[in-house]
Amino acid sequence: MGKVTFNMTMSLDGFVAGPNDNPDNGLGDGGQGLFNWYFNGDTEVFISEGTPPLKVSKQSAELMKESFSTLGAGIWGRKTFDIAHAWGGHPPGSPAFIVTHNIPQEWVKEGSPFTFVTDGVESAIHQAKKVAGDKDVVICTPSILQQAIKAGLVDEIYVDLAPILIGGGVSMFDHLGIGPVELECIQVTQTPDVIHLAYRVIKK
Repeated sequence: MGKVTFNMTMSLDGFVAGPNDNPDNGLGDGGQGLFNWYFNGDTEVFISEGTPPLKVSKQSAELMKESFSTLGAGIWGRKTFDIAHAWGGHPPGSPAFIVTHNIPQEWVKEGSPFTFVTDGVESAIHQAKKVAGDKDVVICTPSILQQAIKAGLVDEIYVDLAPILIGGGVSMFDHLGIGPVELECIQVTQTPDVIHLAYRVIKK
């Protein structure tokens, strides 16, 4: 049985985008530095069809390739879907499940890589796990992560810690609204441009 994981790049002060993030300003005001590590290395990593490869450090490339090898499905929120402009139809995790209240009908067609889920995060995770089988389901939106943690459905959290302070914007853990969640550190990998952290969620 695969795991339910989360992976995202975060600033040292806990933000995944700056203020005013929108489809025309994807990482928000001041958030562009979050992804400098995607382009400062010398090892190419392809994350989806039709997009240029990333150029990351050798250590980052090894971790990313290992992660992609275990990926069975991805889950995003509608805001991320819109900011990414639907990744041009080539999401970095396919099949891709999008949690939304309003389905974009232009993507409801044969061969679409997207499944739109209108009945909540738990349903999205259940559907994604069914499709992923023995592989992992990765969540890639903070709001979805927060809801999934509340529901006790997250197994591991992977954070790519970028050396930047943004000062405001979209917080990784803004709306947990629950007591302490205990974590076990299972990985720390330091590279010249980013620190890769991994934690197992301790479930009681």
